[in-house]
Amino acid sequence: METKQFKAESKRLLDMMINSIYTHKEIFLREVISNASDAIDKLYFKSLTDTSVGMNKSDFAIDLAVDKEKRTLTISDNGIGMTEEDLENNLGTIANSGSFAFKKDNDLGDDVDIIGQFGVGFYSTFMVAKEVTVVTKAYGSDQAYEWKSNGVDGYTVEPCEKDSVGTTITLVLKDDTDDEKYSRFLDEHQIQSLVKKYSDYIRFPIRMEIEHTHYHEDGEEPEVHKAIETLNSMTPIWKKNKSELTEEDYNNFYVEKFLDYEPPITHIHSKNEGLATYDALLYIPSRAPFDYYSKDYEKGLQLYSSGVMIMEKCADLLPDYFSFVKGVVDSEDLSLNISRELLQHDRQLKIIEKNLEKAIKNELKKLMKNDREKYEKFYSVFGLQFKFGIYQTYGAANEMLRDLLMFPSSFEGKNVTLDEYVERMKEDQKYIFYACGESKERIEMLPQLEKVKEKGYEVLYCTQDIDEFALKVLINYKDKQFKSISDADLDLDTEEEKEQAKKLDEENKDMFEFMQKAIEGKVKTVRLSKRLKSHPVCLSSDGGPITIEMEKVLKAMPQNSNENIKAEKALEINPEHPIFEKLKELFANDKDKLSEYTKLLYDQALLIEGLSIEDPVEFANLVCGLMC
Repeated sequence: METKQFKAESKRLLDMMINSIYTHKEIFLREVISNASDAIDKLYFKSLTDTSVGMNKSDFAIDLAVDKEKRTLTISDNGIGMTEEDLENNLGTIANSGSFAFKKDNDLGDDVDIIGQFGVGFYSTFMVAKEVTVVTKAYGSDQAYEWKSNGVDGYTVEPCEKDSVGTTITLVLKDDTDDEKYSRFLDEHQIQSLVKKYSDYIRFPIRMEIEHTHYHEDGEEPEVHKAIETLNSMTPIWKKNKSELTEEDYNNFYVEKFLDYEPPITHIHSKNEGLATYDALLYIPSRAPFDYYSKDYEKGLQLYSSGVMIMEKCADLLPDYFSFVKGVVDSEDLSLNISRELLQHDRQLKIIEKNLEKAIKNELKKLMKNDREKYEKFYSVFGLQFKFGIYQTYGAANEMLRDLLMFPSSFEGKNVTLDEYVERMKEDQKYIFYACGESKERIEMLPQLEKVKEKGYEVLYCTQDIDEFALKVLINYKDKQFKSISDADLDLDTEEEKEQAKKLDEENKDMFEFMQKAIEGKVKTVRLSKRLKSHPVCLSSDGGPITIEMEKVLKAMPQNSNENIKAEKALEINPEHPIFEKLKELFANDKDKLSEYTKLLYDQALLIEGLSIEDPVEFANLVCGLMC
């Protein structure tokens, strides 16, 4: 036998194939099974027009076999087979695709699924095998041929005996090393797992002899049985009509596929044809994975092409704010790279992503409308992600997410959407009011809430750190601006009330300037309050990009514990509280005492806001001074 060399830089390309193109060695099994499926597809296509083939679809199969002693793994198919010329062209020239040529020669276009388009998958076997033997007999030929190679040193082709049409590939696995245990590819359970993972939806049965051990209760010797079993399910659930499937079918697939012990809240089963053709089956989980809000969490949908899994987590199909979605997408339109492990970023991928994004939003809105309890359960788990989405994309996701947001509210203590809030707004109401705090209970104690609630205006309760940041990015909803109850001017007073307040401010201007100096510029201004009813004092934001709540959140972050992060604050005094008259009296008669009162009132205001007192010792001494 003459050993032939691979053609045209094939040595270099084969070396790349073995060491660079594929990320995981286990991929070889996917590639060889896919090639076998293509070979069967070709003969099945012929059988539709050529009755002499004498085979029905149910006659076709792919068979796997292992021999642990000889360290061989064998993959056989009863597809169309190869002639000597085919062996030279398809296996002697790397990156020459027989499948691609078959489609072209038969003018099949995109209507017939042929998986192998690159002609490189076969060579992935050399990642795990030190010798590869191909025995094949082409349909319509009386002669079989054997192709054998141990890699870059070349290959041999010679006639051989084979009874039936088809191809048998035998891999002699490499010896185990400290870094790689090639013996795992001789383990039945490992092979079953890889077939299930990558080739479960190949449309022809993948069969293998499986050994089962039966143990007796009476202690007798266990019995070993061997039986041929089909390893793949063949028909994916997402390819079936919705009318064929029950809710139990969908839930069982989810629990088994994504290893969740709870059924999902809902699912989305869609088929799309047009600019991008694909099938999708998406699930909204009922609980978050333990690492969901950590940097270790990987988002992504399982991506299939013609029933073969290409990527286990395709992150490009989901925006971050929908990263909780699990599911599968199966498309024949995507441009894959040579290893079929990665996607090239093309137009079809973007179209699919946008379509899925809209489908997820529509399903969530439908859930909100038809099953509010379920939606609120979902939102309690994943709603935080929407707020991060709005903030992190700086408004790009506003239209997609704003209708899905919910906040606790002063209205009957319920969670409300922004749309529901706006629908209930009073005719004279200019703003969507919100208040920030650690909890609903803490917010309801805030002095700033009194005037807003007295006017009968509903207030959204922002109890999560991200809430105010997200609302600042949103700016408005249905042309109604968001307004914190701690903002400088809530614009709640009549013209007469504004005039009276202005007059009082002017009359006490000197006292307020003195009080501001007494607390050493810790506030931008001291002024009379137009929002307080029964409480003596409060803090409000006095312009600037950072509010009081933002200061609190940012200072709590280790990387931002900088004293320079400060909101511009105003100390507001209630003119209707007895403390106001006391302050005026002290300004006239005892400015030292007024200075102490001012510090005490400022510290009280900080405590009400949930901020730390800057000098606890001084605060304690001031309180003791009042008690003596």
